[in-house]
Amino acid sequence: MSTARLAAAFVVALCAGSSSLSAQSIDVARFFVGAAVGLGLHESAHVIVDEAYGANPGVRKVSAGFIPFFAITHEPVTPVKEFTISSAGFWAQHIGSEVLLSRRPHLHAEHAPMLKGLLAFNVVTSGIYAGAAFVQHGPAERDTRGMALSAGVDEPWIGATVLAPAVLDAARYYRPDSRVLIWASRAAKIGGAMIIFKAASAGG
Repeated sequence: MSTARLAAAFVVALCAGSSSLSAQSIDVARFFVGAAVGLGLHESAHVIVDEAYGANPGVRKVSAGFIPFFAITHEPVTPVKEFTISSAGFWAQHIGSEVLLSRRPHLHAEHAPMLKGLLAFNVVTSGIYAGAAFVQHGPAERDTRGMALSAGVDEPWIGATVLAPAVLDAARYYRPDSRVLIWASRAAKIGGAMIIFKAASAGG
């Protein structure tokens, strides 16, 4: 092979590598856009319920360990309203994950980085909140604490109700044809929401 052809082959290979790298970068960006959409849906759910109850939502800077973040705050409300407001973000996640896994059951095999980012946010966020609930540590405004106080139950139990759907949805992602996982996931989501009746009995 002549020097000119060797150089041409090298340039073609380099361009192909750059194209592949660029495609990977775009997929990563789309993945994080999907995660950002998940965050937006979670926080928007809190605000929508706050507004529906006339609880005057606001924003307060908080920190999760060394990570600066923000929390949606609101005026004091009845236990059942507090439970609903605190749960709204998780309910938005559950609905989003359920729609994704029901309509795109084989998402794992698809090239859909944005949708995978959204699902990953839902699963990972629930896991982080559950961890905070188990050790009962983190910002006082954390959702699991609000749910526990309003329902009059220990926060680790709330953590378990948040974690179970996330674990089952992650399993469904890899085993989409398992009817047991599908219905166990749905039952876990509904079961967690039913704690609202405990909040109602606490004076809602």
